[in-house]
Amino acid sequence: MRVGRGVYARAALAVTVNRNPAGEQALSLASVLAGGQAVVGSHESAAIIHGLDLLGRRPSELTVTHRPGVGSATGRAGVRVHLAALPDRHVTVRGGVPVTTVARTVMDLARTSSFRSGVVVADSALRRKLTTKAEMSGVLAECRRWPGLVQAREVIEFSDALSESALESLSRVVFREQRIPPPELQAWVGGDDGGVVGRADFLWARFGTIGEADGMVKYADPRAAVAQLSRDARLRAAGFQVVHFTWDDIIRTPGHVAASLREAFKRGAAG
Repeated sequence: MRVGRGVYARAALAVTVNRNPAGEQALSLASVLAGGQAVVGSHESAAIIHGLDLLGRRPSELTVTHRPGVGSATGRAGVRVHLAALPDRHVTVRGGVPVTTVARTVMDLARTSSFRSGVVVADSALRRKLTTKAEMSGVLAECRRWPGLVQAREVIEFSDALSESALESLSRVVFREQRIPPPELQAWVGGDDGGVVGRADFLWARFGTIGEADGMVKYADPRAAVAQLSRDARLRAAGFQVVHFTWDDIIRTPGHVAASLREAFKRGAAG
């Protein structure tokens, strides 16, 4: 099977690898390397190969980084080339191809994309225990003169391994943008009898308010939806305000989400 210009792979292998986005990116990178390009997978491509979350649609093009003065790297259709220093400690091998380490990948994206995108990928890396804040800070210390470092530092400081999904990461950024106080993440909550009702995605204990980020598959099972309604009833009986919001709510109407939370804060504080 043809996987690149003048590059072929065994059909059975190519079909198996292409079944997941990480494999597709790795195969595309392998085809570039087979053409003699002195590059490593980086940015979005490295994030996909590492299994990290990305905000928005996954790019169709391959992203690579080329070391200045080492070999050659020419642009070709479907490949975006960055020219930047690449210390050996910033490079690893995944899926048989060289890519930037998780810490370098996260910092490259934190520098060059939006703050929202940077937080989503950083939270993902921390949650999966693929890197640490210290490792990410170490990468920045070696790239002191690169653009975007101020934002990258803010991403490191704001990132949190307790965010369990891209939606929760994005929600935290929206709270910040809308001047909503930072919540406690993954907090266990219960009733006056001391019994635990469940774990809240977000808790504002001061205002007696719980926020729940509802992903697309959260209620795919009708039984789960019924259980959620029962859980909400018990939380409200215990004196909590409960605010649910979806991905579309956060993306399309963040101000409405913020207003709903502020109204809940008022009711919770009054109660």
